[in-house]
Amino acid sequence: SIKMDLLHSNGVLIIQHLQRDYRAYQDFLNFMSHVGDPRNIFSIYFPLWFQLNQVVGTKMIWVAVIGDWFNLIFKWILFGHRPYWWVQETMIYPNQSSPCLEQFPITCETGPGSPSGHAMGSSCVWYVMVTAALSYTVRWKDKSAVTLHRLTWSFLWSIFWIIQISVCISRVFIATHFPHQVILGVFAGILVAEAFQHTPAIQTASLRMYIKTNLFLFIFALGFYLVLKLLDIDLLWSVPKAKKWCANPEWINIDTTPFAGLVRNLGALFGLGLGINSEMFIMSCKGKNSCKISFRLLCIAASLATLQVYNFVKIPTHTEYLFYILSFCKSAAMPLTVVALVPYCVHSLMRTTEKKLN
Repeated sequence: SIKMDLLHSNGVLIIQHLQRDYRAYQDFLNFMSHVGDPRNIFSIYFPLWFQLNQVVGTKMIWVAVIGDWFNLIFKWILFGHRPYWWVQETMIYPNQSSPCLEQFPITCETGPGSPSGHAMGSSCVWYVMVTAALSYTVRWKDKSAVTLHRLTWSFLWSIFWIIQISVCISRVFIATHFPHQVILGVFAGILVAEAFQHTPAIQTASLRMYIKTNLFLFIFALGFYLVLKLLDIDLLWSVPKAKKWCANPEWINIDTTPFAGLVRNLGALFGLGLGINSEMFIMSCKGKNSCKISFRLLCIAASLATLQVYNFVKIPTHTEYLFYILSFCKSAAMPLTVVALVPYCVHSLMRTTEKKLN
């Protein structure tokens, strides 16, 4: 406990230094915090990659879902505090002179702080993207191509670490994480992504396998929560702390609670399984049009546009259980749209156009 308090107090000093000396970069750091938001995986990265390479797109969803599930379990085990409430409750500062940490609209996360979900989600999905891009260049055999591969390798991994460091600094800057929490998140995300480099079975998983995986993840997490609750250990201890110490009650969002993230990810995985095992997917993404660049570009554009419309759909938060049900449905609809609905519509449109031309 003393060592952890020392680690936290040193982290507070770093946060104060960032908030004092990097004020000019506030907009950029807030933007990088949004870049690291795990929800971008489903609404931006996945639609792009799935139409370019279905293997990479499928892996991306699995990595994001399993990574975020591990993040939830780790958060429940580690009981990590967040800076914006820890400085208000710790007894290590004399005469009640707790440091003043500025809060922002995205500061008031309600779940435990360790490891960082943003850092973990960002590192795992960017690891998948970088390794997928490099897999194309590693096949080059001639001498000039090998040199180009090495340059590409250096460039892409430099971009990877620049993004991860920027996301980590942004999460520390807004006082929602301590430095050690974001570092742990980055390396945990890399480990999860690397594990899926050696798990080819996900590419041929049936809808039954998707449902079984969803049930296992949900039952394990819920069972873990209930067992500890019977032992008088409240895994939602962080929610009242967030509500008490957040500078603005309007910044508290139910979407940041532990179970909200779990439901969102389970919905996304179910939607992916439903889409990949649908007739619409087989007819469109496995048909003759699937090899055409025009088909893929149209699918990317239509998918991104449709998912942005989904983002405008606000789920009512007045009833918690209703929120979880609707959140699951919305999250399932997003990959289903990308995998099956949009490609099928584009395929039908192109087929109709070809018939008219003939």
